[in-house]
Amino acid sequence: MTTLNAALPVGRDSLQALSKNRQEPAWLTELRLKALDLAGTLDLPKLEKTRIDRWNIDSYGEYKEINEVESLDDLPAEISGLISQDSTKSGLLIQRNSGVVYTSLSDELKQKGVILTDLETAAREHEDLVKPYLMQAVKMDEHRLAALHAALWCGGLFLYVPKNVTIEDPIQALFLSDDAEALFAPHVLIVADENSSVTYVDNYVSGTSTGAVMHNGIAEVFAKNGAAVRFASIHNFNDQATDVTYRRAVLENDARIEWIIGELNYGDAVSDTNSILRGNGSMSYAKVICVGTDDQRLNITTRATHFGKSSDSDMITRAVMRDEATAIINGITKIEHGATHCNGEQTERILMLSPKARGDANPILLIDEDEVTAGHAASVGQVNKEQVYYLMSRGLTKDEAEKLIIYGFLEPVVTLIPIKAVEEQLKDLVERKLGR
Repeated sequence: MTTLNAALPVGRDSLQALSKNRQEPAWLTELRLKALDLAGTLDLPKLEKTRIDRWNIDSYGEYKEINEVESLDDLPAEISGLISQDSTKSGLLIQRNSGVVYTSLSDELKQKGVILTDLETAAREHEDLVKPYLMQAVKMDEHRLAALHAALWCGGLFLYVPKNVTIEDPIQALFLSDDAEALFAPHVLIVADENSSVTYVDNYVSGTSTGAVMHNGIAEVFAKNGAAVRFASIHNFNDQATDVTYRRAVLENDARIEWIIGELNYGDAVSDTNSILRGNGSMSYAKVICVGTDDQRLNITTRATHFGKSSDSDMITRAVMRDEATAIINGITKIEHGATHCNGEQTERILMLSPKARGDANPILLIDEDEVTAGHAASVGQVNKEQVYYLMSRGLTKDEAEKLIIYGFLEPVVTLIPIKAVEEQLKDLVERKLGR
């Protein structure tokens, strides 16, 4: 049933004035206004066994101008320690609340035609590369939150990798929310042209500011024929933030996407990571971990939709739940009619550390073609007592044994982070969330 006249965080006139003040092109202003009109008529996303309408999803705040920083030494402590030396040699973008405050790209990559800038600037200066893709992987009419994002997104990142260009060192982005009254809704748009290759890593972090925050984020990746994109993302918002993130990749012939996702938030979170395997021979590999604590509510979904022949997907999700946290873990493989000789595999495993924690693993195969292979596995359980006993018999304490088992459980994702500093951060965040 459609929800009419839903309360919106901004009026039409205010949004139009804001877009004009930011000197946005007419096509973008029109897109924002159309999306805002849609948002008032659309329902919230329908999530498996999750009542998102009971969450705090209205604390958007207002758009606030923010000054750029001239030196990395001027950055807040929350993010300064996350910057990789490799990214300073290739490309780095930093957003704080409503705007991007720092961007750098190496001269070598500029000469090759690589573009790294905030999405607002890209919309003005590179319309031919932005307009055909913005809100095309995730459509604004899918649900109210998608429409609101299309209307309100701010700052954001645009990365373009030209044909036949390989970027050796990772491109890094840091997104910091430390003002509860500021709008925080970055949009990430990556376009990898034919036979290009790039690794992209981002962090989403809360500061010390108190107050409810709604992060409504979208990431879109377009990989052309033969392109390879590695996309790693770690989310670490505090317990006052609600995090809703939709990631989607569209893959052409022989293109490849690798997702590496760490959901280490302390508040309620929705994470939906989706690969559209449009081209023949396209490939998608997704590895996701999440750790739930206190009374968190998590809805983590990983999807692969096969259209191309001989396309291949594999999804692995590992969740650790403690205290009274609740997680709905969904894996959805959809094989469309005509996608012959493709393969879709998925595994969801949840480890329970408390009798009051709840985990629900839902492996789903939707197959409309006969000449395919597909499989799934799912499990929900506690730390294996026999494994603990064995390790204790080798001289470890019970706490050390359980810790070793938990890290072994999460290891398939943690060790794949392509930036050493970010990998160490992820390990530290896991330790903190597990209270060990």
